[in-house]
Amino acid sequence: METPAARGSGPPEPDATGEPGGPRFRAGGGRGQGPERVRPNGRRATGADRPVLPGLPAEESLLDSSPTTMGSPEGRFHFAIDRGGTFTDVFAQCPGGHVRVLKLLSEDPANYVDAPTEGIRRILEQEGGMPLPRDRPLDTSRIASIRMGTTVATNALLERRGERVALLVTRGFRDLLHVGTQAREDLFDLAVPMPEMLYEEVLEVDERVVLYREEPGAGMPVKGTDARVLGRRAAGPDGPLTGQRRASLQAAQGTCWRCSSLWTWGACEGSWRGSCPEASAAWPWCSCTHTRECGLAGGAGGRWASGWAGSSAALGRHRRWAQHEQQVGALARELGFTHVSLSSEAMPMVRIVPRGHTACADAYLTPTIQRYVQGFRRGFQGQLKDVQVLFMRSDGGLAPMDSFSGSRAVLSGPAGGVVGYSATTYRVEGGHPVIGFDMGGTSTDVSRYAGEFEHVFEASTAGVTLQAPQLDINTVAAGGGSRLFFRSGLFVVGPESAGAHPGPACYRKGGPVTVTDANLVLGRLLPASFPRIFGPGEDQPLSPEASRKALEAVATEVNSFLTNGPCPASPLSLEEVAMGFVRVANEAMCRPIRALTQARGHDPSAHVLACFGGAGGQHACAIARALGMDTVHIHRHSGLLSALGLALADVVHEAQEPCSLPYAPETFVQLDQRLSRLEEQCVDALRAQGFPRAQISTESFLHLRYQGTDCALMVSAHQHPATAHSPRAGDFGAGFVERYMREFGFIIPERPVVVDDVRVRGTGRSGLCLEYVPKAQSGPPRVDKMTRCYFEGGYQETPVYLLGELGAGHKLQGPCLLIDSNRWAEGRGHGCRGWGDPWGPGCRSLKGSRVPSWLGCFWAWARGVPAWEGCVAWLLQPLCCPARSTILVEPACQAEVTETGDIRISVGAEAPGTVGAQLDPIHLSIFSHRFMSIAEQMGRILQRTAISTNIKERLDFSCALFGPDGGLVSNAPHIPVHLGAMQETVQFQIQHVGADLHPGDVLLSNHPCAGGSHLPDLTVITPVFWPGQTRPVFYVASRGHHADIGGITPGSMPPHSTTLQQEGAIFLSFRLVQAGVFQEEAVTEALRAPGNIPGCSGTRNLHDNLSDLRAQVAANQKGIQLVGELIGQYGLDVVQAYMGHIQANAELAVRDMLRAFGTSRQAQGLPLEVSAEDHMDDGSPIRLRVQIDVSEGSAVFDFSGTGPEVFGNLNAPRAITLSALIYCLRCLVGRDIPLNQGCLAPVHVVIPKGSILDPSPEAAVVGGNVLTSQRVVDVILGAFGACAASQGCMNNVTLGNAHLGYYETVAGGAGAGPGWHGRSGVHSHMTNTRITDPEILESRYPVILRRFELRLGSGGRGRFRGGDGVIRELLFREEALLSVLTERRAFQPYGLMGGEPGTRGLNLLIRKGGRTVNLGGKTSVLVSPGDVFCLHTPGGGGYGDPEDPAPLPASLLQPLAFPERGSVYEYRRAQETV
Repeated sequence: METPAARGSGPPEPDATGEPGGPRFRAGGGRGQGPERVRPNGRRATGADRPVLPGLPAEESLLDSSPTTMGSPEGRFHFAIDRGGTFTDVFAQCPGGHVRVLKLLSEDPANYVDAPTEGIRRILEQEGGMPLPRDRPLDTSRIASIRMGTTVATNALLERRGERVALLVTRGFRDLLHVGTQAREDLFDLAVPMPEMLYEEVLEVDERVVLYREEPGAGMPVKGTDARVLGRRAAGPDGPLTGQRRASLQAAQGTCWRCSSLWTWGACEGSWRGSCPEASAAWPWCSCTHTRECGLAGGAGGRWASGWAGSSAALGRHRRWAQHEQQVGALARELGFTHVSLSSEAMPMVRIVPRGHTACADAYLTPTIQRYVQGFRRGFQGQLKDVQVLFMRSDGGLAPMDSFSGSRAVLSGPAGGVVGYSATTYRVEGGHPVIGFDMGGTSTDVSRYAGEFEHVFEASTAGVTLQAPQLDINTVAAGGGSRLFFRSGLFVVGPESAGAHPGPACYRKGGPVTVTDANLVLGRLLPASFPRIFGPGEDQPLSPEASRKALEAVATEVNSFLTNGPCPASPLSLEEVAMGFVRVANEAMCRPIRALTQARGHDPSAHVLACFGGAGGQHACAIARALGMDTVHIHRHSGLLSALGLALADVVHEAQEPCSLPYAPETFVQLDQRLSRLEEQCVDALRAQGFPRAQISTESFLHLRYQGTDCALMVSAHQHPATAHSPRAGDFGAGFVERYMREFGFIIPERPVVVDDVRVRGTGRSGLCLEYVPKAQSGPPRVDKMTRCYFEGGYQETPVYLLGELGAGHKLQGPCLLIDSNRWAEGRGHGCRGWGDPWGPGCRSLKGSRVPSWLGCFWAWARGVPAWEGCVAWLLQPLCCPARSTILVEPACQAEVTETGDIRISVGAEAPGTVGAQLDPIHLSIFSHRFMSIAEQMGRILQRTAISTNIKERLDFSCALFGPDGGLVSNAPHIPVHLGAMQETVQFQIQHVGADLHPGDVLLSNHPCAGGSHLPDLTVITPVFWPGQTRPVFYVASRGHHADIGGITPGSMPPHSTTLQQEGAIFLSFRLVQAGVFQEEAVTEALRAPGNIPGCSGTRNLHDNLSDLRAQVAANQKGIQLVGELIGQYGLDVVQAYMGHIQANAELAVRDMLRAFGTSRQAQGLPLEVSAEDHMDDGSPIRLRVQIDVSEGSAVFDFSGTGPEVFGNLNAPRAITLSALIYCLRCLVGRDIPLNQGCLAPVHVVIPKGSILDPSPEAAVVGGNVLTSQRVVDVILGAFGACAASQGCMNNVTLGNAHLGYYETVAGGAGAGPGWHGRSGVHSHMTNTRITDPEILESRYPVILRRFELRLGSGGRGRFRGGDGVIRELLFREEALLSVLTERRAFQPYGLMGGEPGTRGLNLLIRKGGRTVNLGGKTSVLVSPGDVFCLHTPGGGGYGDPEDPAPLPASLLQPLAFPERGSVYEYRRAQETV
């Protein structure tokens, strides 16, 4: 639990000797004992690395005596401060080496302006014995250093409280960041809530940089702004430039990003010079002079810039050629912008969209940070001129105050905790890998450390994708304040949180029931251990009664369901309900830990769990046990571990630049030169901060990937020394192969490796160390009191120990509670007000009476200490407000106090419990998580072991678990077009194969009549057998999109196919594995079979097909293993029973929704039958009638009257319609439910045979999967009146020739609905594919993206307007075959309730000579260099009468879900966007 006093501060209580501090810390010795220290960069530290301060005995000796780094600690203070969103932790080494810790509110304007300044003031005041008035700057003569981590940037980003920012971007790309990846955050939220853009205005700049291509026909741009190309190859070197021509070209000279050779672009003659084959070409109309004419200069530009604090420039290709951004930046500064961020400087990595977001975030946040820093400085004399002030960055390194920027500050706060446990737990646990578990009030942060920090270089926070090195900290919405719900028979924890206000129910402010309340009801929190700061007057204790009352309301719902539900059962006690919620919360937190470890090939059970944060101690044992871990480590300063991490962190300077060289012997010299240059930059920067060379280390990295893939790894060579066949900096190739094999399970030795970036991380060792003199035992541990805690099976007598009374070696058998009495809180308005307020309001708790502050001062004077120690002086704390952290040691676990004063818990096995087949809502929730975890882990194995880009990088696959009848149990992640379709496939195989299925058999299918969606989606099905059972007890399956399986066009997505055979290889029921043997020869023959059909080809990438099929088999095998473990734990009958229960739960949720919809219509006097009709562009109708049965909560969905099968590929297999129906039902339910067979149980679906929705087995279907599915969704949602039609199309575009193939789908407008405007430029409904970044597109394919922006005004008018489509223009640089497969070119997306329809889409081809041709909705056409394809996608329909005078709601933005972050979240988001 995290309360306003849960992370208390102050010195420990006096020990038996009467000396404050109890355990003592020493300043040297002991280096030869215990495990060897491992530094965060992987180097082993020695005594020479970190000399320990000699001198008097101290509580903790933290700081190096080296004057060049930190200054002498003798007589000076060193502060490490973690300024969080709610609390600020201060960790200070005082003169003499002893430590003070302090916690206070981050915002308390009634008492102080700035919390870190106030914390420093209080400690200086307490130590100096003299009052320091708050209204005067503090004397810095006694301050050596200040280190700070802050959530200022994070909070400004989350709450959108940054500075006003203008975005400067290449003309034609004004909406590039708005569209972003074009994927929506939540698949099932029809309102498509998206975070606001950080910029307010956009200014387009007339400039362009493109890659030079040497291929014949690759035109180069010439004069003019219409992007016409010169139809000849660039001229080669022809002698020196002279005279006027040299002058005209001077501004366009530069150094090539690839090989450092000099190149020049002749703007006038259109000629190239230089030796580089892959240079960037600047379009001639981007000169600095013209840029000024485009609105950046002059009086108008100056007026436009007034009032703006920041601007960001994001111009394409400028990670490689930064001159244009630099020119634009200089002009912006001239115009008066106070802060300018350039994308090429913020993070010089490929991909303009995340780089542009990073530049915007930097411009948005840096002024806020600078303003805070300036305000902080003003609190000190000389504005900290002679004090070393360092801030924690997101990558875990410290940076000087003046270079602390917004884009590197978002994880400043959480990073300190990772550094803290990496420098403590990892060392004392002998180098075992560690999982960091930081559970707070709102969320839980999970991270991993195994000798080096794990970084990600692109991650999203609050909807903003940042390209910057960040520690891989995964945040999930499960904390002490997570709310508890009972929904349709399921225990649900979060993601909603009670927040700090009103907080949990026990805070006495009318808050909801939370995890904290459940722990309080179970006796795992003791109200007496918390201060009396709750209630409206902030003067009352925690209220167990309020917790019980709030939880009783939920328990009433639970028991009503149990007694009146489909499976009547005995009611649960209040404690059983509370225990159930705690168990569900634990399982929710286990899932990201499993994903974080297993995703990289690590076993979670081989890790130590490092627990910190306000609420983690109550859950640590259960989390570790569930993950198979046998050790939990809780640092003695776990409540202030982030501040401690700041004290232990090193100063870091990084340098990085793009490269794009092949990793090959002929480039090793260039790589070494670049790394040496970057290393020199890092060393110079650190020496400028006062570090001698001996304290500086550097580590080199190469960002490597296999050619033709997007999966790049940032590789260090610190464990791979240089060889004769590697760069001098190290054998990066060996490191890359080793890590690739570990994370993905294979390597591709025949493929070249490409270097995308070179990076050097310089570290200035700060010389900090942490030594502890253990407190000697004085007999057995003393039991402070006895209490009763509830565990599985009932209440148990539980001893309570005070951690401050325990000595090294004390062992405590669970169950027991450990109260950390060394954590004290600085409470607002409590206790002694200090020297300036001798008659303050006094302490609110001294044996129940108010104690005047003068008595507190007198009491302090009697003890011989100053009386002006601030509110609630630490000497008064034992009497006034004990804020104590609680650690729960569960039964079968044993806690031990280590020699370093930490708590190590040995986790024993849980006593076997009895779980029956009868429905138990608690176990239903737990099984729901376990079933989903099986599907997720299958997906991780598939992604690791697959080889193709589609599966490994685009994550276009689904894995699922099925019951013995083939009914879907769990499907993860949720790719809409796969929902329900795999169930049809598995059930077809059960009927088709019958009993002829044996252990070791694996089936392969993709046929539409066998539940397939379209042929490239290959489904691999494996039966799960169990001893004693003759038939499969479960099935596991994986469906992956293969890039090519033959057919008439590359990619197996032909726009003009008329039969199924033209679309690729067909598998009805194929034994891929028989008796354990992979049938490679047979499947190869089947994949090549389409080549026997005239005009068709067999698979064009057999190697990837076979590799991915093996990966699918391996993923299924993982699923079998996990199902076997589950059966082994609970028994076959129980697991099968809960598969049925979880399906029934989904059924109940859908029945509730249908019943509510019908009841609402009855209340309005409307009929219970609704209907809708829409048309495909060829005129084929899709008709639907829905008949609701309110009493049963059921419905009949009747598609009778739908048009017949078409001569084309718009036919949709039955499985597609079922997938669309499940998607719509989930959207209409409006909350998370299990997506399984149960969703369709209340629904009877009528689809006429031979129709476009159930065609013959020979019908072509590729368009039905990507187009007709969208129309089915429009019809269903229209019938329910849920929202207007979205663009109703995926806008499929394919480009290919003899040596390349490219496929994309393009966003459009989303439909408006009751209470929201439609989102513009986003994918909707049955697809969520990410668009290829412009820089990646242009670097890999012979095209130039001329334009990509919103199609303004294309959304339908209405009280709530429809979203706009987009305009996307591709200029071709080679001959190729262009194929388009689109809809909504004839029929407009409908509006609802008087709203107007959206605008139709349009496909134009602009020939090189200027002729413009309308291509229609579906065609293939040859294009030549200089041709331009112009795609106008449809807008969404409007909702409501546009003339309605009623005012719009104050805010149309729905609150976003809790902002998760980290690699686990990014993985799930990526898989939901394919």
